Amino acid sequence: MIKLALGALISLLFVSVPAAAAQGREAAGKTVSVKKHHVKKSQALRVSAVDTGERVVKRVVSVRGKRKVVYQRLITAAPAVPTMGDLAGLNLTRDPLDLKSSVALVLDQVNSEVLFEKNSNVALPIASITKMMTGLVVVEAQQDMNEVLTVTEEDVDRAKFSSSRLKVGAQLTRANMLHIALMSSENRAASALGRNYPGGLAAFVDAMNAKARGLGMRDTHYVDSSGLSKMNVASARDLARLAQAAYQQPLLRQFSTDPKAQVESNGRMLQFGNTNHLVANPGWEIGLQKTGFINEAGRCLMMQTIIEGRSVIMVFLDSKGKQSRTADAGRMRKWLEALRPASLTGATPYSNGM
Repeated sequence: MIKLALGALISLLFVSVPAAAAQGREAAGKTVSVKKHHVKKSQALRVSAVDTGERVVKRVVSVRGKRKVVYQRLITAAPAVPTMGDLAGLNLTRDPLDLKSSVALVLDQVNSEVLFEKNSNVALPIASITKMMTGLVVVEAQQDMNEVLTVTEEDVDRAKFSSSRLKVGAQLTRANMLHIALMSSENRAASALGRNYPGGLAAFVDAMNAKARGLGMRDTHYVDSSGLSKMNVASARDLARLAQAAYQQPLLRQFSTDPKAQVESNGRMLQFGNTNHLVANPGWEIGLQKTGFINEAGRCLMMQTIIEGRSVIMVFLDSKGKQSRTADAGRMRKWLEALRPASLTGATPYSNGM
C-alpha cells in the first residue's frame, strides 16, 4: 500500500511540473534568453516534453571558449479565445458575402435605408469604438481644447495591461489627447479625457450614457471612456446612430480620419498613425471612422464613406483576423457597387437580422 501511494504521489509531481512551467511562460510572455558572450557556434536538439505538447530545445553553445548546455522552451501560439459573439452563436450566421464579421450593418446616411444587415440588433462589446462617444461628449461639452492634461497612474490599464506610448507624467493638450484617442486608439489619452471632465470619470461615463439615451441607442451601455472593458456594449444599429451624430462634428471627422499625426508631449514630438489603413488608401473616401479590438469583442469597425456617390455608414463587429474588418468593408463595397444600378429597379437589400 505504501508503494502504491508513493507511486501515485510521484505521478502527480510529474503532471504538475509542466503545468507550473506553462503558468511561468504565461507570466513571462517570452522565451528564456541566452546571454551572448562571444558565442562561436551552437547545436540544437529537440527534447520532447511530458504529455503537454510543449517543446524544449537543448542547445550546446561555446561561451568564452567553454562549452555550455542551455535549455530553451518554445512557446506555441495560444488557442483562440472565444468572443462574446461566439458564445452567443453569432458566428454560425451565414451571409452571401461570406463576411468574417458576425455582425454587420450598412445603411444609407441620407435616408437611413438599411442596405445590408446581419445580427444588427444584438448588443456586443464594442472595444475602442467607445472612443467615438468619448469624443462626442468632449466636443459637445465645449471644453478648452488648449488646456494641458497630464497622464497619471489612474490612466494606466491595470485590467488588460495594454501598451501605451504615453508615459505617466506625459502632458498634452486636450486637442492632442482627443486626436490620438480617435486616430490611434490611445487608451491613456481616452482615460485622461474622461478624468478631466467636470465631476471626474464617473460623471463623464454618466454623460456618455445620457448621450446614448438621447440618441435612441437603447442597446448601449458604457462603463469607461476607453473601451477596454467588455461591459461597454452596443448593437450595430446603435452605433450607426452614433456615427450619424458624430459626423456632424467636423473635429471628430478630421481627427478620426487623419492617416498620421505629430503631437507634442513634454517638449518632444511623437508620431502616431491611424489604426485604419483604409484612410490612407486613395480608393476610399472616408469621412469618419473608428476601429476597436479586445478579445471579448473581436475586431470592430465603424465608418462613414461614399460609394458610387452614395453616403453610407458601415458597422462591423466581432470580426476574426487582424485585417478581416477592412476586408469585409472591401467586400461590402464591391457588393454595393454591383447593387447600385439594381437598386434603382427595386432590388431588395439583404437582411438577416436578429
